[in-house]
Amino acid sequence: MTTNTILLLLLSLVIAGGLSYFQYFFKAKSKSNVMVLLAFLRFLAIFGLLVLLINPIISKNSLEITKTPLPIVVDNSSSITALKSDKKTVELYQKLVSNPALKEKFDIQTYQFDNDFKTSDKFDFKGNQTNLDEVAKNLKSINKNLTFPTVIITDGNQTTGNDYVYRFDPVNKVYPLVVGDTTTFLDLKINQLNVNKYAFHKNKFPVEVFLQYAGDKTTNAEFTISQGNAVVAKEKVSFSPSKKTASLNLLLPADKVGLQIYKASIQSSAKEKNSYNNIKNFAVEIIDQKSTIAIVSTINHPDIAALKRSIEVNAQRKVILVKPNQISDLQDVSVLVLYQPTTAFKAVFDNSKQKGINTFIITGNNTDFNFLNQQQNNLVFKMSAQREDFLNEFHPDFNLFAIDNIGFENFPPLQNLFGNISSNGNVSVLLSSKIRNVSTNAPLLAFAENQGKRTAFLLGENSWKWRLQSHIDNQSFEKYDVFIDKIIQYLASTNSKKSLVVTHESFYNSGEEIIINAQYFNKNYEFDEKARLTITVVNAATKQTKNYDLLKGSNSFSANLEGLPAGKYNFTVKELNSNTSYASHFEILDFDIEKQFVNPDVPKLNQLAQQTGGKAFFEDQADQLINTLLESKEYKSIEKNISSKTPIIDWVWLLILIAVLLTTEWFVRKYNGLL
Repeated sequence: MTTNTILLLLLSLVIAGGLSYFQYFFKAKSKSNVMVLLAFLRFLAIFGLLVLLINPIISKNSLEITKTPLPIVVDNSSSITALKSDKKTVELYQKLVSNPALKEKFDIQTYQFDNDFKTSDKFDFKGNQTNLDEVAKNLKSINKNLTFPTVIITDGNQTTGNDYVYRFDPVNKVYPLVVGDTTTFLDLKINQLNVNKYAFHKNKFPVEVFLQYAGDKTTNAEFTISQGNAVVAKEKVSFSPSKKTASLNLLLPADKVGLQIYKASIQSSAKEKNSYNNIKNFAVEIIDQKSTIAIVSTINHPDIAALKRSIEVNAQRKVILVKPNQISDLQDVSVLVLYQPTTAFKAVFDNSKQKGINTFIITGNNTDFNFLNQQQNNLVFKMSAQREDFLNEFHPDFNLFAIDNIGFENFPPLQNLFGNISSNGNVSVLLSSKIRNVSTNAPLLAFAENQGKRTAFLLGENSWKWRLQSHIDNQSFEKYDVFIDKIIQYLASTNSKKSLVVTHESFYNSGEEIIINAQYFNKNYEFDEKARLTITVVNAATKQTKNYDLLKGSNSFSANLEGLPAGKYNFTVKELNSNTSYASHFEILDFDIEKQFVNPDVPKLNQLAQQTGGKAFFEDQADQLINTLLESKEYKSIEKNISSKTPIIDWVWLLILIAVLLTTEWFVRKYNGLL
């Protein structure tokens, strides 16, 4: 409280006393006890009002003790149960959280993790994935700018996410508490199996297999791949204490069209503790044709190579590069990509119109726009000779096919001639152009359909930079390649527009997300946000039925069918308002990644502890871990002085007191006949 405030309060005392004296005692004939009471009441009321006018600030200091947080994180994945350590894990958790010395020194935080990370003090050990990377990411966010230790009760066997060793903050020590039997058992394991989802009929497709061995004796094993009762591949493999791994490359025949299920297995004469990881099922969809995409150009440009790579990521696509005068027969071509067309493309345009082949037109600085105006009527170009860089703007209401914003606004500009571009007819715009963040309302990537013939337009060159930027943003080309694949898929399809479009995979592995996406369009082929979509899933073997509602996203509906057991399923997606339906099937392959382990990953957990300056402990060393935490001098409680300032005008009780004083004074005066 300042000196001025104190002086004002003293002055208020004088004024309140003076006014009370003047009213009740100055020239008063009698000074009874009633007058003294009334004067006192008036003095308090006036003083209270003056205090409110001065509004002094009341400061209050208090001490607050902040303890160091101690996150205790429990692995809730099913691998803990597979290693028969679920009861021990709960026992260790209870021992830590109930320790009075730890509770006195630390602010204990309890979490669980499997595929996700969340607060919890109860565990069921049913998680189908293990992601320690989520632990590192979330703890950094929750206890930001703090120095704290972390205890993780886990087997260390991660099945998804980034390598967790280098994801934890090296400033904060991690103390892994390793659960599971660390005794080395003889174990043969199919560590990884790589195969393409698609193969072509009457060809052979490669299968790459990585095998792993744990043991201290020389062992001979037999690796086989079978389909039903037939063995389609077989190979002998030998392991020894010095040879713990083996890799095999096999070619399997694609004799049957459709989804083909295979079983890979490795067996030996020795008895193993865990034989579940000896078998791995996989599936390949055999297709009987391959769509050919022709990129036609008179110039060389990096766009062409980038486009070819993106398209051929899908094994069903084959890209050929030709010049306009080299195309004589378009019978085997599904889509024509016309890169910067000029008058040399006249015969190509004529043939594509005659045979109804869909086209993807990409323009740039070398495009003859007058010629392009003559060959199509979807867009009208009035261009100058000046070059311009065009940024893009994503249209979330685009509805020809489901597409997410993959970061288009971060992509480098495309270069095209400057001018006016207007649409003529029904043109759907996915990306519109901007010049230095000023919208032009002109299309940059657009689609049109006339009399069953589909055309896509990309108005600018240097899209190869988009693919590189997408890789920088996502550490992968996948999102951009899927974006290009959807464009080609739309152009390669000759199906008429459907009101209900459903996308799904033919097969999934157990533990994977099973997402069914659907779009419903009204009579004008506009995405209907008010549609009511449901999906009915029936297990083909047990006939068990489950119903789900599809939830609306930005431009599609989706249902997550995660949790279904392995097996074959038939499903029907239905729009309830119109009774429109779509029926299909998929298969879930039996593969539980959490049952692949026989031991905890002690080397990895030791590496994590060393990286952060902590130490790994085993099940029987919980007391040592507690002593290490208690004896550590770097984790001390912090005593803070909390200062709070409150203006007296916020004191509601003071206002009530003043009102009570004035009311009491009035009643006393009324009772004694002084009014």
